[in-house]
Amino acid sequence: MNNKSNIHLTGPTVSPRKFRSPAFAGLRGLYLTNFFYLLTGVCIVLFIVSFFIPALFIVSKTGLYLLVFLFVMDYTFLFLLSKPPIAKRITAERFSNGDENKVSLQVTNTMRFEVEMEIIDELPVQFQKRDWILKHRFKAGGEKTIDYSLRPVQRGEYHFGNILLYVKSRLGLAMRRHDVEATVTIPVFPSFMQLRKYELLSQTTIQSEHGNKRMRKIGQSMEFEQIKEYVSGDDIRTINWKATARKASLMINNYTDEKSQQVYCIIDKGRLMKMPFNNLSLLDYAINSTLVLSKVCLQKQDKVGLISFDNKMGTMLAADRKPVQQGNMMQLLYNQETSFLESDYEMLYMQLRNRVKQRSLLILFTNFESLSGLKRQLNFLRSIAKHHLLMVVFFENTELKQLSNMAAANLEEVYVKAIAEKFAYEKRLIVKELSKYGILSILTAPENLTINAINKYLELKARQAI
Repeated sequence: MNNKSNIHLTGPTVSPRKFRSPAFAGLRGLYLTNFFYLLTGVCIVLFIVSFFIPALFIVSKTGLYLLVFLFVMDYTFLFLLSKPPIAKRITAERFSNGDENKVSLQVTNTMRFEVEMEIIDELPVQFQKRDWILKHRFKAGGEKTIDYSLRPVQRGEYHFGNILLYVKSRLGLAMRRHDVEATVTIPVFPSFMQLRKYELLSQTTIQSEHGNKRMRKIGQSMEFEQIKEYVSGDDIRTINWKATARKASLMINNYTDEKSQQVYCIIDKGRLMKMPFNNLSLLDYAINSTLVLSKVCLQKQDKVGLISFDNKMGTMLAADRKPVQQGNMMQLLYNQETSFLESDYEMLYMQLRNRVKQRSLLILFTNFESLSGLKRQLNFLRSIAKHHLLMVVFFENTELKQLSNMAAANLEEVYVKAIAEKFAYEKRLIVKELSKYGILSILTAPENLTINAINKYLELKARQAI
């Protein structure tokens, strides 16, 4: 650390026997504070000045003896008359990618006097935090729980190191380091916290940023559920006359939403999905959205499956609505990575024709940056749409959108703004081009992907388009 000087007594000149003594063994964790160096500097200045003013020599010697005495006393309290403090890290068994995850440190001062601690938790290298340090004062025997949060932006394994405690007394001349063994590996999964956030989305509502609104159903499902007695307000068109004749009272047929329909989330792992927004790649946004959307589909009792691809076929999980399907998707999404290559849509079409025989809703998470990029793949998308209900989900470039909305102050900014507006206009042309061939599409900002995808799915269910 920058404000401490470690005086480790290690090397060939020191006998190993000396380290068995508690006094010498304690020097391994001894650090001198800035306050100690300040007082030492004052003593040195007084000794220099005493060459010219002899009367100050006595003051210099007295100050030096006092400094040595206080240092020895401080060392005695920290190393010989105290027990190491206790620290414990409390975390979840797994972290949620892209979300704030709580971490707690429980620190207990076992010493009989008040101390000040500098606490360093060795965070995983993925966070790149080199200056993470907390300073707290503890009373004798005091205990504190320190909470902080971490936001991972990559999936994978995160390795925590030890907890380092630097303890100093009220004198503040010496500091003792304690290393608390706390190494642990935490896996970071796709954002499962969003599952709780959108758990109520199985209702026939559409979410908006300002609240819920009721979705008007068009038509009526023919999925029979039961026969029940007529009550005021029921649709008289559903009266079952045969049951009415047998029961001598009005009976009606009750219908429910169609179930067991197949929904496949298709994730493009090509190079364009590596683009980062708010430190999270488009692939991670798509994975988080897929996880939440699959939860909603299962709550609506539809079968949900997963397909990933790039220049070759990746993962494929057949559509199902078993309780374990959600966990299977979580495990498969955990290790997905981009390949930095062009995606092969022809191969995707052939695989869908061979493996997905039943007409299904296909939600394709991909990205097109230009109209020409879409036209290279449009024939394959049209071929897929002939056999399935295809919905293409792609992303707005929010950074370019900010550039197009800024005020231009010079000629260079005028050019930058014009280019940004051109790209934004091409995104809107892509939507029109897809709709011309009957292909559904969602153009969304990455942070709004999940809510927009769920809204569109619920709308299609309400319209009975699947």
